[in-house]
Amino acid sequence: MRLIKQEFIFGEPLPTPECHASTVIVGEDGRRLAAWFAGTKEANPDVLIFVSRFEDGKWSDPRAVTPEVGVQHWNPVLFQMNGEIVLFYKMGYPIADWHTRYITSKDFGETWSEPRELVPGDVSGGRGPVKNKPIRISNGNILAPGSTERGPWRCFVDIYDGKEWRKRDIPVTLEGAEKINVIQPTLWESSEGNIHALIRSNIGRIYRSDSKDHGESWSPIYPTDMPNNNSGIDCVKLSDGRIVLLCNPVEKNWGPRTPLSLYISDNNGESFEKILDLETDEGGFAYPSVVECGGRLHIVYTYNRKKIVYAEIEI
Repeated sequence: MRLIKQEFIFGEPLPTPECHASTVIVGEDGRRLAAWFAGTKEANPDVLIFVSRFEDGKWSDPRAVTPEVGVQHWNPVLFQMNGEIVLFYKMGYPIADWHTRYITSKDFGETWSEPRELVPGDVSGGRGPVKNKPIRISNGNILAPGSTERGPWRCFVDIYDGKEWRKRDIPVTLEGAEKINVIQPTLWESSEGNIHALIRSNIGRIYRSDSKDHGESWSPIYPTDMPNNNSGIDCVKLSDGRIVLLCNPVEKNWGPRTPLSLYISDNNGESFEKILDLETDEGGFAYPSVVECGGRLHIVYTYNRKKIVYAEIEI
């Protein structure tokens, strides 16, 4: 693999004092769309969801696309569904009580619909994707990796069959489960009906869970060999079946968010080999998001809470 581009989506002067939690999507025509939350500071009521489009060789000026002024916004997730771009996001405070809304675009992020609740009346702490992209699986359903942060942090997968969302919990049965926090899973399907989740944790390791029935039920979580600093991760299954993982490989709860590294697995995530470091300096390089399109990886991530980086890697 070869890094062919690494650039800031926006430059100086900064459009907002802080930004975080970016997501990216790529069109068949090569256009790219990125989104993130931004404002004076995470959790402040002026934080909104911003987007930027890449076309004709450059990124557009960032602009806010959510109209709910005065309410905290978090963790946008971009996904293509039914011929539209869907932008999911969390809204509300505290995090334990946030809920999920979404807007849609038919013109690749130029214009957007009015916001709607993903699951009307949801009071469970946010349904649908919490950080990482959904996946469409072999039976046609969409699986969204979710989690809640009320009490011990816990993961779930939301299944969308085109009519409704159905929540399926990922069990935590390890000794001392009440002290184990797991959130923000990332998903892939290895073969028909066999779905896998890698999961952020507070105990120094990326954890994993597996499903053999299209995500309807899940194994209890178990540790992998990959370190985790209790910060966001993301993965994608390549067209050749290999699994790419982006993470901060630091085995310490709330440890440094550097380096930010890319790993690959040729055995369905049983083990990973480091390919390259995207960042190695002191600082905070975090919350990666990755998709594959046209034989390339398209990646976005937070740079010191001030900027969003886009990186492109030839596979």
